[in-house]
Amino acid sequence: MYTTYYNLREEPFRLTSDPRFFHLAEPHAAALATLVEAVMRRKGFLLMTGPIGTGKTTVVHTALQILTERAATGHPISSAFILNPTLSREEFLEMILTEFEIPCTATSKPARLSALQRMLLETQRKGGTSLLLVDEAHLLTPELLEEIRLLSNADTYQEKLLQIVLCGQPELLGILHKPELRALRQRVASTCSLRPLSFPEVRAYIAERLHSAGFRGANSPFPIPVLEEIFRLTQGVPRLINLLCDACLALGCRARRPILDLSILEDAATELGLNEKPVAPVVAQTSVVAGNGAGEREVAGDTVIGSALDLLVQAMKRRRALVPEANQIHPDMSVKEQVAVTVNAIHGKDPDGDQVIQSAVNVLIQAMKLRRGSPMEL
Repeated sequence: MYTTYYNLREEPFRLTSDPRFFHLAEPHAAALATLVEAVMRRKGFLLMTGPIGTGKTTVVHTALQILTERAATGHPISSAFILNPTLSREEFLEMILTEFEIPCTATSKPARLSALQRMLLETQRKGGTSLLLVDEAHLLTPELLEEIRLLSNADTYQEKLLQIVLCGQPELLGILHKPELRALRQRVASTCSLRPLSFPEVRAYIAERLHSAGFRGANSPFPIPVLEEIFRLTQGVPRLINLLCDACLALGCRARRPILDLSILEDAATELGLNEKPVAPVVAQTSVVAGNGAGEREVAGDTVIGSALDLLVQAMKRRRALVPEANQIHPDMSVKEQVAVTVNAIHGKDPDGDQVIQSAVNVLIQAMKLRRGSPMEL
């Protein structure tokens, strides 16, 4: 275990979607802002895409954490998180009822849809929000996508009762452009996409994960030449960065190298097969949460949005330090259950955090409203 050798509290580069390690790089900040704003304003459909390993699931988990914590301030949220959408229509509806914790002994589709509608209306009457998150949405069949569109018909005269987030790889965009799915495509109210990180973002990403894991040393284990080579080998893909950095720390510990060098990095890359073939090229970097032709008002909006997001994420990370011992969070728990355990454990221990989260979300939503004149592009 290299954590002791490098004075770390825990492993900083684990392949999990722990919001404590969420890094507000430009594309992730934009996606998080879009997701939270779309759900809170009950806009209906949101589409988030990104190449493999760029952090889509982490953004979704972080947004769910923020929304669940905000629920403690009187804005309840009922959520369903579908991780594996390779289901039939009947199985998909059954999974939704299970995730929303809707009791329904009937097996007929009309009865299940009626139970779902009652839950959506009851949540809305309580001032709450119902959220359906579908990960790996590029695996959805056209039939299931049509089923989701029909579910989105649940609304009142004032607002959408069900907020739907489809999260998947870029090929999801091509699927939605099929002629038979144009009705669904027209319902997408917000879109955002992720990209690999630039070199400055990679440098900040690694530093922040080390800090979140407890590193307080004056000199990082990753000097500049090593960081540059990590960027070249991974092309800024966060998942590959995590794999490579973790392997480097493990090899560095065995070799007793407090500061890693290029030989350690080369061995780690060879071990992972990163020297064997190039990965996809980096997507060109563009502006965060800014529309085309962004002027001074857009730049000012970026600053406000960035500050609100930073407050949200920092408040969330501070609260995560109050999480109960790991034995109370079991690996077989669903994402929703893990978030619920976390929120229940910290609610009441950090009353100031409730106000910070509520205020930051309100500022974020107001700033995003002002940006409606410019479509959000990444």
